[in-house]
Formats: sequence, structure tokens, C-alpha cells
Amino acid sequence: LHLLSRRQRQMCIRDRFNVIRLEMKEVEIWTDGASKGNPGPGGWGAWMKYKGHVLELCGGALSTTNNQMELTAPTEALCRLKEPCKVILHTDSKYVQQGMTAWIYGWIKKGWKTADGSPVKNAELWKKLYEASKPHKIDWVWVKGHDGIEGNERADFLANLGVEKTLEENKKKD
Repeated sequence: LHLLSRRQRQMCIRDRFNVIRLEMKEVEIWTDGASKGNPGPGGWGAWMKYKGHVLELCGGALSTTNNQMELTAPTEALCRLKEPCKVILHTDSKYVQQGMTAWIYGWIKKGWKTADGSPVKNAELWKKLYEASKPHKIDWVWVKGHDGIEGNERADFLANLGVEKTLEENKKKD
């Protein structure tokens, strides 16, 4: 216990077996990606909540795919966390949810190849997401998109805002 910082000591609790463990902050994240054309201009959005605090993030790219933006959104959100956290990460992308819960360990074991031996699509983005997820305990929750769920609707709005901002910034450069 003496090797921990003061903040870490304050976060320490003893469980019923007298084992010392750090209490992790619980963060809820909703993410979404969007593209206007596939490929085409795209955006990503993340809506993060922690104890009544909200952080909204968005960004985009001029030439991308929907799946690339779906992968970028949780990566960007997780990179904003300053310490290991317990995360409930909501996505309307089965590609992301299944990728992070079912497929990724096989890909890693096979050197980023799929079951049929072909290269994993978007491997660099998957690697970034995997690295960003490592410090955290994450529940990857799939939600139906465009079904009136507040967090998903907000993430969708932010993803589309990311597209708009990207297009506006590009117009200013011209």
C-alpha cells in the first residue's frame, strides 16, 4: 500500500477477503460512425458520461468508410480516459461489438488474418482500438440504431456533426 500514490491509496478498498484493490471509475460511452458515401466523407461521435458529467466528442475524415468511423469513435473515446476505468460501451455496430468480443483474439493469434487466411480489413484501426481498450474493463453492448435510445441518438448526431465539420474545414482550405 505504501508504494501507491496518495490518490491511489484513497481509492483503495479492502474486500471481504482483505485483498486490496483499486476502485475503478464507472464510465458510460455511446459511440457511432457515419459516412456520406462508402467511401466518402465521414464522421464519428462519442457521448461520454461519468457521475453527471458529460463529454461530447466528434471528428471526421474526407475519404473513409462507415466501418472506419465506427472503429474510430470508441478508440477516440477510450483514449480520453486518464486512468483505467470500468466502461459500458454502447455501439450500434455489430462489426465493432462482435469484433471486440469474439473475433479479435483469433485475428491476433493468426497474425491479423481472418479464418480463411485473408488480411483483416481495417487492421490498423482494430489494433488502435485494441490498444486503447487494454487498460479498461469494458462491457461491449450492442444497441439497435435509430431506435430512440438517447445515448445512441446523441452519438449519431455527433457523428453527423463530425461529417459537417470535416466538410466545412475542407471548404475553408479551398
